[in-house]
Amino acid sequence: MTTDPDTVARARAWRDADPDPATREELSALLERAAAGEAEAAADLEDRFSGRLEFGTAGLRGALGAGPNRMNRVVVMRAAAGIAAWLHGRGGAGHVVIGYDARHRSADFARDSAAVLTGAGHRVSLMPGPLPTPVLAFAVRDLGADAGIMVTASHNPPQDNGYKVYVGGDGDDAGSQIVAPVDAEISAAIDAAGPPSALPLGTGWALLGREAVDRYLRAVTALVPSGPRELTVVYTAMHGVGGAVLVEAMEWAGFAAPETVASQFDPDPDFPTVAFPNPEEPGALDLALAAAEGVGADLVIANDPDADRLALALPGHGPLTGNEVGGLLAEYVLDHTTGDDRVVATSIVSSSLLGKIAADRGVHYEETLTGFKWLARAGSPGSRRVFSYEEALGYCLGGDGGRPVADKDGIGAALVAAALAAAAAAAGRTLPDLLDDQARRYGLHLSEQLSVRVSDLSLIGAAMRRLRAEPPAAFGPLKVAGIDDFAAGHAGLPPTDALRFRLEGGAGGRVTLRPSGTEPKLKAYAEIVMDVEGDVAATRARGTALLAELMASVALAVEG
Repeated sequence: MTTDPDTVARARAWRDADPDPATREELSALLERAAAGEAEAAADLEDRFSGRLEFGTAGLRGALGAGPNRMNRVVVMRAAAGIAAWLHGRGGAGHVVIGYDARHRSADFARDSAAVLTGAGHRVSLMPGPLPTPVLAFAVRDLGADAGIMVTASHNPPQDNGYKVYVGGDGDDAGSQIVAPVDAEISAAIDAAGPPSALPLGTGWALLGREAVDRYLRAVTALVPSGPRELTVVYTAMHGVGGAVLVEAMEWAGFAAPETVASQFDPDPDFPTVAFPNPEEPGALDLALAAAEGVGADLVIANDPDADRLALALPGHGPLTGNEVGGLLAEYVLDHTTGDDRVVATSIVSSSLLGKIAADRGVHYEETLTGFKWLARAGSPGSRRVFSYEEALGYCLGGDGGRPVADKDGIGAALVAAALAAAAAAAGRTLPDLLDDQARRYGLHLSEQLSVRVSDLSLIGAAMRRLRAEPPAAFGPLKVAGIDDFAAGHAGLPPTDALRFRLEGGAGGRVTLRPSGTEPKLKAYAEIVMDVEGDVAATRARGTALLAELMASVALAVEG
């Protein structure tokens, strides 16, 4: 395979301007291999220079490496320069808080961002070390900053890194992720930024101390009402940065320190004990469940690597779904808050159960697009956002005094989940008992999801076009009663590439399809709702069999 001369020229120019000796060397070696006729090297070079990582509402995320279509110091410094210019356009010099996790190059990217922003005249506060994303989101609000940056790829594979941006200010949206048109404004400013060699660099940023973490801990432990604290917990940090903060939070809230999965507790950017560092993935919680069986634990708590997500599992039962945890946490929060100004929210791909809980409790309910950039903004001005969640293990909780974090928070959610489990245990009950109670009251809601990963992103767009042009008449035994196309801005929501198929049969059901916003996947979310007549276990067994049949049909439809 012959390498395009223009690609070679761009790669050489990039290498010569790159301030990082590691990526300069990497790119030089790749150019040599491509020049020698190695087809794989030529294809890799073309991929790196055929475009650039797009900056959107999710910020930046991609594989580490040299070139504009990878995460590296050049890309990060230009992103920081774009944020600096955007802030100047909004009112002059501002204050930016920067946090980072323990992934490869995260600390370097955080310091580069601090240098660019201070060099541009902004005040920068750098977090004192690798810390969870919710600590950074809290600090943006707590310090009254104008913006926040978190260097993390969350639960992506080890070879990835990323860059999230948070808005500041003094409103309730402070500390939430950016939404349009801010993403486009920053992206345009990034395009206008010069090479790193042309950027003035500063050194005068402030390094925050231990108090930044303590203030976060005080805020999230205030979410937990007084009550029983007798609970044996096994915890896994999934090789991420949540471990030390979660253990302290549990102790501050009055719980005994959890037993920890030692091999997964310390941060390790290679995530050696899991195939994929996401507690949703099959097998990711095996070590924690084995440890829980060994010590007779009541509950397994897991965070993803940047600790903004929470997973729960039970010995002898296995993991709970994100929708199951969402329903349990919602009722607990509503039981411990008051007022008719409360708002709860979930996303278009999550369970319909939360809407029924809200109606039963007389509180306002909203359905938003996927992502906490939308969930954090649910509700009208002046309302109290006490609970929001999405099925991908993200939960944001507040109390009568407000919410400490305007983003998903796996630490704060873990504390409330532990309080819920302890209260149930004190009453001689279990979390499955509470799930059965909900099934009797609201109907049994069973959900499942499917992800189809592709190497060619064009296949996702082609699949969505096909499903719009030739929609299935049924999924398994359930006929399609109607279709909601969110590309047209369904139900007043901003337009997004998603389809919902409403299903006939039973008490309801739906299948929702959308491309992933952060990974090359087409995702399908299915839910069936069944009235419980008699035994919940028997209804659950019938529903589980029906859901499996439904998902097999969804897989065929998605894969074409």
